[in-house]
Amino acid sequence: MPEYPLPLTSYPALDGAGLFEILRARAALEPFNVVAAAIFFCAIVHTFLAARFTRIAHRLQYEHDERQRAAGLEPTPSVLAELLHFVGEVEVVFGLWVIPLLAALALSKGGSVATHYLNDTVNFTEPLFVVVIMVLASARPVVALAETSLQRVAMLGRGTAAAWWITILTVAPLLGSFITEPAAMTIGALLLSRRFFALEPSPRLKYGTLGLLFVNVSIGGTLTHFAAPPVLMVARPWAWDTWFMLSHFGWRAAIAVAISTVAYRLLFWTDFRELAGRTAVDDLQRADDLDGAGSSLPTPWWITTVHLVFMAWTVATSHYPVLFVGGFFFFLGFTTVTAPYQGRLDLRPPLLVGFFLAGLVIHGGLQGWWIAPLLAGLSEQPLFVGSALLTAFNDNALITYLGTLVPGLGDPLKLALVAGAVAGGGLTVIANAPNPAGQALLARFFGGAVEPLKLLAGALLPTLVAAAMFQLI
Repeated sequence: MPEYPLPLTSYPALDGAGLFEILRARAALEPFNVVAAAIFFCAIVHTFLAARFTRIAHRLQYEHDERQRAAGLEPTPSVLAELLHFVGEVEVVFGLWVIPLLAALALSKGGSVATHYLNDTVNFTEPLFVVVIMVLASARPVVALAETSLQRVAMLGRGTAAAWWITILTVAPLLGSFITEPAAMTIGALLLSRRFFALEPSPRLKYGTLGLLFVNVSIGGTLTHFAAPPVLMVARPWAWDTWFMLSHFGWRAAIAVAISTVAYRLLFWTDFRELAGRTAVDDLQRADDLDGAGSSLPTPWWITTVHLVFMAWTVATSHYPVLFVGGFFFFLGFTTVTAPYQGRLDLRPPLLVGFFLAGLVIHGGLQGWWIAPLLAGLSEQPLFVGSALLTAFNDNALITYLGTLVPGLGDPLKLALVAGAVAGGGLTVIANAPNPAGQALLARFFGGAVEPLKLLAGALLPTLVAAAMFQLI
């Protein structure tokens, strides 16, 4: 059975050759590389068009309903509109493009090669972990504990919408260094939806908030060596521990989070004044009722404690899917037994995010042939910029992982690579593994789909602040 993808060490070194010559030689040695890259870029373009598909779907459904009403019929779902709505879901994009990828791979190299790649080569640990930690972090007892804890901080600002906004966007991302970034994103997005987005802020403030959330979470997990996916990829090969992360990244990230949040608060001062007289669902139980949970019983402390134990187990065993998925099954059993004290577990967003990340790692695993030489040919400052830009079109964990495969990468280049990857982690939905979780939980406030260019605009200032902290301080 032919080997695919080829190990990076199997390509000729071509010392002194330019990037174009290297890529041309690698494409000649393995022509399917070009096919895999082309399909991957088609998937990226699809993500940028997803919101447009959703708008077309809404228009077609409206026209379909009007025609049926004119004919005296009860409106029914339009098959075409439902299809366009499906392909407009950002979370399904990469999974959909796995179909032509595997079909092309099977036709080119045989079904056994495609099966071997999918079953034996791709590592699905990260998608599985994100699914489990999202469900755990979005459980009613955990969200209630987080809301109660953050409320004490928000009350220092009299509990206004602005006070909650600042509290969530600073504390939750930094908390991600200890409970992992996906958990921090889930908690932050859920609390923002109740305490801020429910107030219906202006569109520009919505996108500014989403971009700030994505960037702050991406850099906020760098206080430790185990919470941010791009850091996790390099911590063991490069022997980076928590003290190393705190001294080289963590304190800079904390300052960047504070500066960006304050800057956006001042930039959107008028928008926040418009929210002053509005009210939102600020009672946790009422929010649960709106979501269909219906339980009015307070959560006993011991149930909350058990939830936290399940979260701790999942974080501690994050490298071992058999252990944390097994723990997840016990968690589902526990929530069934204690159902009167639980809210409704919504599995749809976590499963969609897991599907998104699974598709991303399938495609990403075939892109090393061009990303690795691109990274290897850059000096410190260009590497930082290149890492940040590549992150916008790839999961930043993939970028840093490929960095570990580049031989002879010096310490300054390692720092530049990781700094660029985490600084650029908020530019797009696909830039950082937790971003799809935030998008899935908050999409309803953006008409069902997030506009990529507006997200990019919202994340640009915090990205530049993070870049300045990592490179200039």
